[in-house]
Amino acid sequence: MTKTHTPRQPFPFSAIVGQEDMKSAMTLTAIDPGIGGVLVFGDRGTGKSTAVRALAALLPPIEAVEGCPINAPRRDLCPPWAQGVTDRMVTKPTPVVDLPLGVTEDRVVGALDIERALTRGEKAFEPGLLARANRGYLYIDEVNLLEDHIVDLLLDVAQSGENVVEREGLSIRHPARFVLVGSGNPEEGELRPQLLDRFGLSVEVTSPRDIETRVEVIRRRDAYENQYDKFMKTWRVMDAGLRNQILAAREALPKLKTPGVVLHDCAALCLALGSDGLRGELTLLRAARALAAFEGDTAVRRTHLRRVAPMALSHRLRRDPLDEAGSAARVGRTLAEVLP
Repeated sequence: MTKTHTPRQPFPFSAIVGQEDMKSAMTLTAIDPGIGGVLVFGDRGTGKSTAVRALAALLPPIEAVEGCPINAPRRDLCPPWAQGVTDRMVTKPTPVVDLPLGVTEDRVVGALDIERALTRGEKAFEPGLLARANRGYLYIDEVNLLEDHIVDLLLDVAQSGENVVEREGLSIRHPARFVLVGSGNPEEGELRPQLLDRFGLSVEVTSPRDIETRVEVIRRRDAYENQYDKFMKTWRVMDAGLRNQILAAREALPKLKTPGVVLHDCAALCLALGSDGLRGELTLLRAARALAAFEGDTAVRRTHLRRVAPMALSHRLRRDPLDEAGSAARVGRTLAEVLP
């Protein structure tokens, strides 16, 4: 008898030790993808890629039209250029698409299907990574090493939610709504300020500094590798609880109240920090609303603003060469002054 092996699930999101800011930021974007993605900067081997795969695995599967290259939720939303689409609906995991360094623009946005053009003489579109990432996550490791024109392209699409391809006589557009997650090590290069500003949230991760935490990381990873069934039995329950909390927050989000004083707080804080434009206020409010919904509150409050402000604003500040403490500390000091 042939034994069927079930593929291993990613490491559970709930089982990731520490890194609370990173987990919180990713959870908020799962509640409200409109927050605009997460930038995670820090040491190698601190669970950045593990976290994004774990979060996607935790989220409920999506329903999509079978064979649709953009994971359309209804047959009438499938693009006319799509090949092999049926009338059946299928359930599939939330997509997580890796965008590798050195990727070409054609690979990202899609291009002319050369094989069909040569063999059949037909002009057809071959979808790229943005099509596959629709309704899911686009993950870029070492985002700070990605070529600038690719990053610009990605951020434009992430903001508009639409991929437009005009080349080689093709004129194609399709939905491309995804949560952009970028990670990198600041010692290997920095992102331009205008690109930093386009990420909704930003967090820094560091290696654990105490022995107990490091031991716990090792213990859980070892259990995942060598006692998989027993380990997953425990943590699937934890992940299921978190999934239900996220789903409840999504449902509660539109009903959440936003008092006028909270809007005033958002503006006062960003003004005191010297934040350019208004993207800071808008992201701060969205993140605070998502946090309030996650915690079951009926209205967003100053306490929510205070907790999400560092991740929503620290990467939007102008550099102060005289301030060695860094932008996160500046946000903290200003919070204490403006929103005591």
